[in-house]
Amino acid sequence: MRPPSLGERVANDFTWGVATSALQIEGARDRDGRGRSIWEDFEARPGAIAGGDTSAAGSHHYGHVDEDVALMSQLGVDAYRFSVAWPRVLPDGVGEVNPAGLDFYDRLVDRLLAAGIEPWVTLYHWDLPSALQARGGWTRRSTGEAFARYARIVAHRLGDRVTNWITHNEPRVVSLVANAEGVHAPGVTDITTALQVAHEVLVSHGMATHELREAVPRARVGITLDVNVFAPLDPDDPTHVRAATLADGQHNRWFLDPVTGRGYPEDVVAFYGDANPDIRPGDLDRIAARTDFLGLNYYRRDTVRPADDGDWRAGVHAPPPGAPLTAMGWETHPDGIHEIVQRAATRYGVESIYVTENGAAYEDPPVRDGTIEDTDRVAYLEAHLGSVDRCRAEGLPLHGYFLWSLLDNFEWAEGYGRRFGIVHSDPGRYVRVPKDSFHRYREAIASRR
Repeated sequence: MRPPSLGERVANDFTWGVATSALQIEGARDRDGRGRSIWEDFEARPGAIAGGDTSAAGSHHYGHVDEDVALMSQLGVDAYRFSVAWPRVLPDGVGEVNPAGLDFYDRLVDRLLAAGIEPWVTLYHWDLPSALQARGGWTRRSTGEAFARYARIVAHRLGDRVTNWITHNEPRVVSLVANAEGVHAPGVTDITTALQVAHEVLVSHGMATHELREAVPRARVGITLDVNVFAPLDPDDPTHVRAATLADGQHNRWFLDPVTGRGYPEDVVAFYGDANPDIRPGDLDRIAARTDFLGLNYYRRDTVRPADDGDWRAGVHAPPPGAPLTAMGWETHPDGIHEIVQRAATRYGVESIYVTENGAAYEDPPVRDGTIEDTDRVAYLEAHLGSVDRCRAEGLPLHGYFLWSLLDNFEWAEGYGRRFGIVHSDPGRYVRVPKDSFHRYREAIASRR
């Protein structure tokens, strides 16, 4: 028996969960027919990943699903948000399905449901099959069409048990971070390419939304965007204020506006000039496909000053002196959860919102007496849960919170040196050690029920 879906629960219910992604935790890259992704290609570049790390080991999740589901059950979460690895299901992105790949996620879903944990499936969390990148990757409409077919395949296999579907995780990272900054796979540094990638990813969201609804009539479909709070470094300097407004436009509005039917923001279109994407007739309608919820990933406030002339960025991150920072160099701003939820509800009229990621990397102390005293992460968690509580008390349409992340994992270009997990995990050996933040989150969930 599956647990009741959110649509079947009482109106005042709230979903507490944790989140991970396939490439970061699964490992087993060469097992059971999985194809190659752009991240394996990127990892092979000298200096691309801190410490020369690779995602080959991940967090050993592929072979230890039972233990990880047991941890989630101990934690007391309602839901687990995970991603399906496109190369595990379709090794070349198109063509023949790999049955063993679908079998893995089939077993995972069954184990979650047996534990009373609702599966939330993200279809794309950055692991594009290498074969598709060789044909132009996300700059090509054919990649979006392949993504829609992939969505249909996964939905047909899991849709009898999975209600909640997220098409894409953070299209901004897929486009700007990976194809303009070049610090994520595929490592391109061209703003024109990046903006076309952003557009094609958003179009593919609309196409996949249609496929999911066709395959699973009761599906609840959404998209996850990473939304930061932006502030000028000097609020009395008009150039700083303009930089913060445009930076918000590049990071937030460039994605929020089109998925909610507003098209691309005019001020940012003017700023990008000739770099703007090619838009086909009907594209904006596809991007604005009806969704059931909006996922928001929130980590930080960006305090900015103007970028140098000629930079594709309007503003550059410049946290004020003494600002509290995580190990990623991100400024902590707990009230940001309330700010982004309120903005989505009031400016964009979104009626169902989930914080699909929120968490922090810190330098953890060593294991002591069977746990890790991650005091900074506990403080971060408690402060941000206070902002969640405020949203709920004010009646804002926030219906769930997913903590990032269950496990320490491969943190993309940072390798294994940045740890977000509430459970300690080393890439070289299979060890799971719940941290103090794990126990605190368990207590927080129980007390809020």
